[in-house]
Amino acid sequence: MDLGLRGRACLVTGASRGIGGETARLLCAEGASVLLVARNEERLAAAAEEASKAGAEVGGRAETLALDVTAEDAGERMLGAAEKSFGALDVLVNNAGTAQWRDLDDVPDEDWRAQYELNVMAPLRAMRTAIPPMAARGWGRVVNVCSTAGKRPSAAMPEYSVAKAAELSLSRLFADRHAGDGVLVNAICPGPVESEMWMEPGGLLDQSHRMSGAESREEALATAGSKRPIGRLAQAEEIAAAIVFLCSERASYVSGAAWSVDGGTVQVII
Repeated sequence: MDLGLRGRACLVTGASRGIGGETARLLCAEGASVLLVARNEERLAAAAEEASKAGAEVGGRAETLALDVTAEDAGERMLGAAEKSFGALDVLVNNAGTAQWRDLDDVPDEDWRAQYELNVMAPLRAMRTAIPPMAARGWGRVVNVCSTAGKRPSAAMPEYSVAKAAELSLSRLFADRHAGDGVLVNAICPGPVESEMWMEPGGLLDQSHRMSGAESREEALATAGSKRPIGRLAQAEEIAAAIVFLCSERASYVSGAAWSVDGGTVQVII
């Protein structure tokens, strides 16, 4: 299937690894030009190299921008870098995010604010800057990577859950405002993903291991997977594939959606 992304200019935040890195790679493999944005320059360079390899035969290319997306001027800086590299920006994927497991009573005020800045204000600033030029051209795609925790709050990730619920609402507001301009805004809601955020030492797997009382990391991983009807955690590429579809010409009648890509975990029909 031709997704119609060849030559499109795309930007992915949180692109140095995990879902963001896979999204950048798959976009390049479709022939898109992709600006990878994250804070860690070394990881960004490695992710951009992988994305460039994936796009080598179809004209896909990758550039990088080391940036903290919570900076107040991040939206302007990202758009400026995309326009400098590619001449325009057609696709925005707001993916940057982080989480940790802990009890509701253990979350300090500064961490509630930090999650709001990362999951609401950063996407808000990015969309407020990127969408008007897309609307002026009559074509654009925005995908906000939210979470099943935004649909059904996780007691183990309280501040993250609340911020992701707000991001879902933000996505719908922008979708309603700009669908008539040809700019389609949608959200993706993954469940747990077997990527660095879960699997690296000290990540969510180790945190869940400590809180659950499981005897080993392997037992904690198996337990987390068994809670999904599919029976396992997602791979980053499985989430990225859904994101890339929503970035494409093929998603021409999808606006305001909040797609669960969670192995059937959140059992709702809307």
